[in-house]
Amino acid sequence: MASRTPTLNDFLRGKSPHTLALFDHFVSSFRVVGAITLHPAKTMIGIATQRKRIAYITRLGKDFIHVVFPFQRPYYDNLCFQKIAQVPGTSQYNHHFRMLHLEDVTDEVIQFMKLAWEEGT
Repeated sequence: MASRTPTLNDFLRGKSPHTLALFDHFVSSFRVVGAITLHPAKTMIGIATQRKRIAYITRLGKDFIHVVFPFQRPYYDNLCFQKIAQVPGTSQYNHHFRMLHLEDVTDEVIQFMKLAWEEGT
């Protein structure tokens, strides 16, 4: 029997009100940048334009959400990413953003959202 793909509700069920507020704020902020859709997968929620996935919510913790932005080059000069790592064997660099507070979606984060959206359209 094939396993079923999780739904968005599967990811959100049982999460703290704080985590749900972070998730809603992050997604709402991204939607101000441009049209996106959410794609729940086995282990994460993909954020996509009509053309491709541009970010991934990889963890909904007790009091945070963790988001990965894949870019074709590293953006080391920033204050928002806690880690930047090249995917082995590719030219992709995953930029890891951990959101603990609504205020963490700063102008800098919005600029990276815009960059991801523009590269994905």
